[in-house]
Amino acid sequence: MLAIRDLHLSFNGNEILKGIDLTVNKGDVVTLIGPSGTGKTTLLRCINCLENPSKGEITLSDLQLNYETISKKDILKLRRKTAMVFQQFNLFKNKTVLENVMEAQIIVQGKKKEEAYKKSIEELEKVGLLDKLESYPSELSGGQQQRVSIARALALEPELILFDEPTSSLDPELVGEVLRVIENVARSGVTIVLVTHEMSFAQSISTKIVFMDKGVIVEEGSPQFIFEDSNNERTKAFLNHFKSNQTVGV
Repeated sequence: MLAIRDLHLSFNGNEILKGIDLTVNKGDVVTLIGPSGTGKTTLLRCINCLENPSKGEITLSDLQLNYETISKKDILKLRRKTAMVFQQFNLFKNKTVLENVMEAQIIVQGKKKEEAYKKSIEELEKVGLLDKLESYPSELSGGQQQRVSIARALALEPELILFDEPTSSLDPELVGEVLRVIENVARSGVTIVLVTHEMSFAQSISTKIVFMDKGVIVEEGSPQFIFEDSNNERTKAFLNHFKSNQTVGV
């Protein structure tokens, strides 16, 4: 469903991504793990062109694009197939919960208000926020705000959802409610690429784990292989550090 080939990206002469190859099958939950600053979030942002790779190709379903020749029209096509859930929620502060979920459906997808309203209600019910329709982001907890952003992503009915450390900005007691929502999304069959520092969650939810370090994919495989059977010294060192500290910043 998603294939990335020979992806390169540099900032100010510093190569961040060094020839990434990644394949994601339909219905997969692929989790990117690794040390801080190794390019995981950058890779996620490259998938829907929030960053501009210098080289590489991407295939998403029937769409095949070369990053060196990609046009604004191509980027729009790509973004219509994806949705992204950010660390910092990225909600419109001056719009209600309902308006936040409706906005992209109307502006980007061209839906009529009645259709967008119906879909928004449906997705907000799934994340347990029907009682907050007229609330503003400032009136919500961090966990509730992130659930709104997940509902907003789901309402677009994307082929692929990108989660960029969706619990990193939350107080510890709010993490669980967001992880449960993401787990439900995964069970619904939506294809997911996830960056997270919640290793136990990654191990339980993922169909594939991708370990990155210094801008390259060091190793990938099933959760059991990566967490229990890997012989790669870099992977083992990273996970041993996690086990000794319970959580690892990514």
